Amino acid sequence: MKEVYEFLKQCGDYFIATVEGDQPRVRPFGTAVIFENKLYIQTGKRKNVARQIAANPKIEICAYDKANGVWLRISAIVVPDERIEAKQFMLDQYPSLKSMYSAADDNTLVLFLKEAAATFNSFSGEPKTVKF
Repeated sequence: MKEVYEFLKQCGDYFIATVEGDQPRVRPFGTAVIFENKLYIQTGKRKNVARQIAANPKIEICAYDKANGVWLRISAIVVPDERIEAKQFMLDQYPSLKSMYSAADDNTLVLFLKEAAATFNSFSGEPKTVKF
């Protein structure tokens, strides 16, 4: 999991795919933290992505490190964590979000990944999969 986290941090931005009915939806994300030995991401409850996740918590994440020609695909189920401590930890790692979110508001949504399978791919090497 730490290797996945470090890759996401190195890339900065990554893309998350959800489903709305029978239509895939993809958008950029930029948050990733390890809290209590789980990988977390963050969004707002008022966003379409939050509604899509509530209806179907299966997601995929894709990140690409162009400099090294390596990309990462993660399949997982995301689980909301409503605890103030989890939200505050996320916001402390991303202070710029504090202008839009607070740990005590009714909009901040932090989610941890479970049943995750992360596969590192490149054009020159064999794929490597880690599960957490």
